[in-house]
Amino acid sequence: MSIEYKINAPVSTDQFIELLRESTLGERRPIEDRECMEGMVKNSNLMVTAWHGEELVGIARSMTDFHYACYLSDLAVHREYQKTGVGKKLQVITQGKLGPKCKLILVAAPTANSYYEHIGFTNNQRCWVLNREQSISD
Repeated sequence: MSIEYKINAPVSTDQFIELLRESTLGERRPIEDRECMEGMVKNSNLMVTAWHGEELVGIARSMTDFHYACYLSDLAVHREYQKTGVGKKLQVITQGKLGPKCKLILVAAPTANSYYEHIGFTNNQRCWVLNREQSISD
């Protein structure tokens, strides 16, 4: 299987949504909200993608300052390409684009915790989330 990896290659909203559907990530992303999905693709500043021919088979979509922190927001690999090293390679390439002191940060699905620990991530319990319908209190 010949997989080509690209950095910041154009990805259409339809390609992104289709990949999320064909991976387990579609269950936890607003794939029916096209405007949101368009914004997610358009406003990412580091996207590493995996292609099998013309088909998008993997993506590591991040927001980063390249020096201190990189938030890996989405790591998705098409079901047919999972457990072949595509996801790990996407993360390796992402990390390689970051500065020498830049941390790679992600929020994992509970079922993926053992995977991230296995490849070297450290679990950090200090994540806090404020959903959009909530307001910051005084």
